[in-house]
Order: sequence, then C-alpha cells, then structure tokens
Amino acid sequence: MRSSTTARSRCRSERTGAAVAGYIEDRWYKKGPDGKRTVPTEREGQGKRYKVAGIPGVRARSFPDRQLTAAKAWLARAQADANRGEFVDPRDGNASLREYIEQSWWPSRTGDPSTLEGLDRRVRNQILPYLGSLPLRQIKVESLRMWLKELEGVISPGTAVVVWGNLKNILDCAVDDERITKNPCRAKTIKAPTKPPNKARAWTRERVRAVQAALPDQYQILIDVGVGAGLRHGEALALSSDDVDFEDGVIRVRRQIRTVHGKLVFSLPKGNKTRVVPMPEHLAARIAKHMATYPPQQVTLPWKDPRPPQTKVEEKERRPQTHGLLVTNSKGSAVRVNMWNQNYWKRALAEAGVIPEPARRRRKTGRGFELIYGPTHEHGFHCLRHTFASVQLDSRENPVAVSKWLGHADAAITLRVYGHFLPDADGRGRQAMDAWFADSPSSAPSSPDAPQQPETEASRPSGESALSLSEVSGNASELQEDAA
Repeated sequence: MRSSTTARSRCRSERTGAAVAGYIEDRWYKKGPDGKRTVPTEREGQGKRYKVAGIPGVRARSFPDRQLTAAKAWLARAQADANRGEFVDPRDGNASLREYIEQSWWPSRTGDPSTLEGLDRRVRNQILPYLGSLPLRQIKVESLRMWLKELEGVISPGTAVVVWGNLKNILDCAVDDERITKNPCRAKTIKAPTKPPNKARAWTRERVRAVQAALPDQYQILIDVGVGAGLRHGEALALSSDDVDFEDGVIRVRRQIRTVHGKLVFSLPKGNKTRVVPMPEHLAARIAKHMATYPPQQVTLPWKDPRPPQTKVEEKERRPQTHGLLVTNSKGSAVRVNMWNQNYWKRALAEAGVIPEPARRRRKTGRGFELIYGPTHEHGFHCLRHTFASVQLDSRENPVAVSKWLGHADAAITLRVYGHFLPDADGRGRQAMDAWFADSPSSAPSSPDAPQQPETEASRPSGESALSLSEVSGNASELQEDAA
C-alpha cells in the first residue's frame, strides 16, 4: 500500500464496476488522526502540490496548489482515453516541428536516394524556415493559412502542391506517433494548394529542327531520341549502344542518369520500370550515323547511390556499372542534366527564337559576364516527349501501347496528360449507328442480339481492307496483351 500522503481518486466502470487505475497524490499534506488532510509533509510549499499518476502507459502529471479540480478532470479524461487506446499526452506536442522532424520523422524515411534528397531540400527550404520553431501542438489552421500565403510568391503552384503533401505526411506521422490528436492540414476550412491546369504542348516540326540545328553536332542525336522514342532527358543521356536493337527495330529503356548528393549515378527509369519502344527507320538511321561519327564511350557510374556502402546488401545494390553511352561530354564522361541545360539547351532555345535572348550580368566572382535566361520550364526537354505522344495519338495509335512506350503506370495517366492530342471525332461513330439502325441485312450482324447470317462473297470486304479470321483474332490478342 502507498503511504498516507497519497489521496486516491478512484473511478469505477459504469458497466462492470471495476476500479480504474489512477490516483491523485497530495505531496504537501497528509491526513491526521481526525482524518483531515492538515498535517504538513517535508515537501510543503515546494514544487507543485498534486501529482496524477498510476494510469498504465500515461506519464505522471503535476498540478499547482488550488488546482485539485483540474487534476481530477485530467485524471478522468486520461483514464477514459487510455481505456479506449486513444490517449495523447499534450506535453508530447511541446516538441518543435524541427525537433520532431530531425529526431523522429526523418530518421525513419526510406526510399530512392534522389527522391529523399529532393524531399530533404523541400523540407529545409520551404517548411522549417516558416514553421520549424512552432511546437507541434501550436501548429493550427491559422498558422498554415499564413504559411501558404507566404509561399505564394516564393515557389511555383506545382511545387506548393508537393510541399503541402510533405507537411501533411509529417503531421499525419505525428498523429500516429501520438504527439498531437489531429492533423490541421486535414481541416475542412483550409484550402490546399492546387496546380493550375497546364496542357502538354507539342512542338512543330520546324521548331524541333531549329532547336536541333542550334545544338553542337554530338548532342543533336538527343533530339532524335526524344522525339522519335519519347525518352526522358536522363534516359536519353543514359542510352547505350547495347540498348539499341537494330535487328528487332526497338530501343530498350533500361536506365537513366541522375544526380544524387552531387554525384552522377545510374538508376532504373522513373517508376523503376524498364520498357521497350519501337524504333522508326528514320531514328535507326540517325542513331547508326551518330555512332559511326561518335563511337560510344565506356562510362562507369555507381548504381543508384554514390555513398560508400555500409552493409553487404548495400555493397551489392550500389555496385558500379559500365555502359557504352551514345552521348558523353568532351572528356568522355557522362553528361550532367543541369549543366547541359544551362550551357547548351537554353542557348539553343534562344537561337531558335523559342525564348528571348539572355541578359548579360557581370559575374560576382571572377572575370567576365554570365548569361541570365528567363523562365524555360515550359520549354524543357520534355517537350520532345510531348511531341512523340502527340504524333502517336494523332495517328490513332492504341493509347494502351503509347502508355507502355512512355513508361506510364497505366493508360489513364497517358489520357489525362495527352488526351487533348487525340483527333476529334470524324463522324465514324455516327455512321456506325446509322448503319446499325438501318433496316438492311448488312446491318443485322452489327447487333449483338441479332441472329448471325452466313457471310457471302458480296458482303465480304475486298482488297487490303479485308481481314481474315486469324488476323482478327491475332489483333484481339495483341490488344489484350497491351491492356495487361
């Protein structure tokens, strides 16, 4: 039993009448012979008077003198929440957002090193400078509204959407870790940032040729690969001679070049998906000519992560790979995307009249001037990929097949991004319905409920438009395979 200095506040379950764990201890006074709490203890007047303790899984909490009512209320609430398994100690929310991120949230992050690097950059640049000093429990809807307002003039709407998702995940984890009771990002009254609709735009043949002509000759093949096969920029820079299959007429997209912790690495394409893309004869000829003029260079890079491995598993996963790259820099090394964009791509855009000529600004360090280009995001290398998609869809190529060639997770993404490239209705559906409703023998088989009539020579299509049953079955099988 506890000493007489303890005053127990006991509760009983309404259903079972069982005692609920928990008590309130008076650390200043104990009971005297008359049963009244009037005898001072050694701690009289020192520290807080009341201590609430004894609830399993709940840390003790102290209350000052004359706050016995508050202590009882805390005890009752803590007991009820603990019994439901929903107790969250408000004191756990006293840690600042910065402390929670650095000590709890970030150490548990796993995933692709390049993705984590971008996540770390967004958290440190867009979240911590504004909200990092606030205790978790003080991050309210009002503070989030002010934060979003400040971000408007700092980052683009698209980046704001990503940063908002990052903060929502951080606070969701804080809820799961029982640091706070609810996530203010999920409040109904706050308007989350949205990315304005921006349709993908394809380039004209004239623009493609003008930009290509403005590039150094050894880099012009990147334009052909981007437009002719829909490769992303990093995928095009990582294309090797072994990936080009002239016999089967395909390009095998098996890797990309990325920058992780300031160093170049090979890694799987976006989404960790390799793919096979058909290679038009024109593109095959261009690649063959390029390889004859600029023989592939053997380049060795770490796989996925340039940091020294700490375990045998990491040693195996990060083992360097060597590939004969079609495109390298003047030193025979892999090309850095950001350096190439600044030194070659933007200059070509300006020479082709796609963007204005750059301004000249004296360098802050060293001698000479540096060129300052305007915004170029909407005129990036991905425009070549948009052009590839537009040509394929405009020619009525199967969207499922186009989705596979682009490396999308499913055709829904392709249609959402490139659906406006599909040709407008040309009346074929209306003509088919007219034929279906027409009261003629030739239209009867069009109805699934109509009895099928034997095909005659007169009703069978003639010439190249005629398909045999085996051809129809073969096409159907191909479509099913594409859909899978």
